[in-house]
Amino acid sequence: MSNTNNDEGQSALLLLPILAKEFRRRSVLLLGIFAAIATLALMLGVLLPKKYTSTTTILVEERNIIAPLMEGRAVATNVVDRASILREVAFSQKVMEEILKTGGWLEDNPSPLEKDKLIEKIIGRTKVSNPSANLIQVAYSDSDAERAYHVTKRFAELMIQESLSTKERESSDAYAFIDSQVKQYHTKLTTAESELERFRNGNPDARPGVDTDVNARIGELRRIVETGRMELIDLRSQESALRSQLSGESEVTQVQTRAGQIRARLGELQAQRDQLLLTYTEQHPDVVRVQHQLRDLEEDLRREQSQQQLARATGATSLDNPSTFNPLYAELRSKQAEAGRRSASTAARIATAEGMLAEELGRSGRIASSESALAELTRDYEVNRDLYQDLLKRRENARVSMNLDAEQRGLSFRIQEPAAMPLRPSGLRVMHVAIAGLVLALIIPLLLLFALVKLDPRVRSPLQIEREAGLPVLGSVPMYMSVSKRHQLMRRNAFATILFLSVPLVYGLTYTLKLMEVL
Repeated sequence: MSNTNNDEGQSALLLLPILAKEFRRRSVLLLGIFAAIATLALMLGVLLPKKYTSTTTILVEERNIIAPLMEGRAVATNVVDRASILREVAFSQKVMEEILKTGGWLEDNPSPLEKDKLIEKIIGRTKVSNPSANLIQVAYSDSDAERAYHVTKRFAELMIQESLSTKERESSDAYAFIDSQVKQYHTKLTTAESELERFRNGNPDARPGVDTDVNARIGELRRIVETGRMELIDLRSQESALRSQLSGESEVTQVQTRAGQIRARLGELQAQRDQLLLTYTEQHPDVVRVQHQLRDLEEDLRREQSQQQLARATGATSLDNPSTFNPLYAELRSKQAEAGRRSASTAARIATAEGMLAEELGRSGRIASSESALAELTRDYEVNRDLYQDLLKRRENARVSMNLDAEQRGLSFRIQEPAAMPLRPSGLRVMHVAIAGLVLALIIPLLLLFALVKLDPRVRSPLQIEREAGLPVLGSVPMYMSVSKRHQLMRRNAFATILFLSVPLVYGLTYTLKLMEVL
């Protein structure tokens, strides 16, 4: 390993004198290549078209004082990928026509194909980026600084104008769409109402809650029928009992005489007096009153007896026990008639209730048969009504959103950093190209010299013979130069020096002209 490293070191040391010798022999060619490359690079840098870049920044304001106040009533326009959306807006045909007019490209009346090529070039020199969440940056590069400024400024104005117009158009389209849906659902709702009303008019029982009323009515009528039947059974039992009682009574009965009636009354008053004397004395007013009545009745009884004796003495006939109608019999007949009347009334009431019950049962059947149709019509009506009311709210929200966008109070754009006139070109400048040219001018001749030494098979050193042939070298004879050869070498070296010095001279002159703004 050490022998190999030593051989490489010796080879490098042996190569340096050879490279120097070959450089002196070919100095004019190598320095000519150096001067040519450096000069060409400088000319390329000078002739390279200048690129001026103007930049403007647009601020996108999503939140403002209107947003929290109108939350839930207005939908603010949201921009998700602002850079891509604004790029589409910026490179639209309408905007590019304005840009061509602003940049003065339309003054030469280009053909449609030329206009398309110009638009492609402008798009290639325009960069729309999104450096942060709410910032849009537009950069345009051009060889004319003033045109770069005006085009960038116009780009920002048109992008904001078109974005706001797009927002307003979207809000208007959304409102128009929702309004058309509202009209359609209003027609559907009106149709559903008409069908539901027509069905209800054709089916009077097809109304909400009628089935509940009918079921309650059926239950009430059944209760009336059952109660009436029980009452009818009771009345007929009473009528039968009265009939049996009436059969045991006589229609005519005897009536007591007046003397008998007075005696009966006397007995009643005497019993009443005895009852009062158990509590009061004989001086009590009630007792005194009863005593007076007893005396009056006794007087009436003596008078009646005198009349009866007189009548018998004169031979006049008198019925002591006259015949009359039996009051119990009459009362039983009256009760029997009343029971018959009530029984007939109850039977009529039962028949009426049964008829009404049959009608209600038929009505319940009709309601059940029309219930599915009514449910379907009602469901369609309710669905259309709910959708219509929801669309009405959405239309008002869309109206507010449209007004916000029309007055530019929703999502808004404003120029955060306006475009400025570029004072210095951007990108590669003369200095950059010149430095790169100098580096290449130094590297390329050295690489050519190194390749010449490495690829040329001629023997250039005694050590090369010893190393490659393995033979000892006893001595070497140096080349002898004549006077003419020596003068020729001096002229060649002077020319090579002039070639080398011409590069910094040209570079210095170019730099001076740049400072003087001649170039």
